[in-house]
Amino acid sequence: MFLRNEDFRSFIRYYPIISILIGIHILLFLLINLLGMRSIFNLGAGVNGYIEAGEYWRLVTPIFLHAGFAHVLFNSFSLYLFGPALEQMLGKTKFLIGYFGAGIVANIATFYLQDSYFSHVGASGAIFGLFGIYFYMAFYRKELIDQANSQLILMILGIGLLMTFVSPNINILGHIFGFLGGAALAPMLLAKASPFIDRGMVKIRYSDDPGSIQFKPNRWKRRTPRGGQSPVSKVLWGLFIVLVLLGFIVRYL
Repeated sequence: MFLRNEDFRSFIRYYPIISILIGIHILLFLLINLLGMRSIFNLGAGVNGYIEAGEYWRLVTPIFLHAGFAHVLFNSFSLYLFGPALEQMLGKTKFLIGYFGAGIVANIATFYLQDSYFSHVGASGAIFGLFGIYFYMAFYRKELIDQANSQLILMILGIGLLMTFVSPNINILGHIFGFLGGAALAPMLLAKASPFIDRGMVKIRYSDDPGSIQFKPNRWKRRTPRGGQSPVSKVLWGLFIVLVLLGFIVRYL
């Protein structure tokens, strides 16, 4: 569900919304930091004093902006890992409602609960909104997520919330209310959701005619026994968890 096995072109074809969002992150970061277009950052950052003056677009635009390389790398990587399953399960429109809805809730809470001098940027509130949707799914829509992925999400969420409180320069309210916003939207968004189907995996189709078995390059690969994971799968899961933990460390140091 969270291990990506698509090539670059397939990923863009299967998950166009995630691809566009990551592309916007990278493009804006390059324009601001390499081409010196600092006015983009100044115009879009979530500065509470400017929002009070009527610049309400700043409740949305901070979701696209990032403060540094580690910031944009971590948020884009998180979106790459945890976004595709929800884009497929919810559909493009509902995914955008959940993502931006949670991000805007996070920014509104930041506006009302912080002082006029407070400023912030980053997609973290929206990404914590995705975790909020998964959190609801893990407890109330268990048919949509298996136990292993549910445990993984809860572990990563726990680490994320812990780092939110112990690390400096973090918009704590943005993370918390982004998560709450995603969890609040989840019942509506998941109402007609179907379980995730990994379209990057190769499948074999059989028919009544034994001679019509469709050839697939992975046809003779050893199958994983029911109720367990193969050694290769366990190694991949371990590497995945290490990468996520390293992402949190790099992001918050």
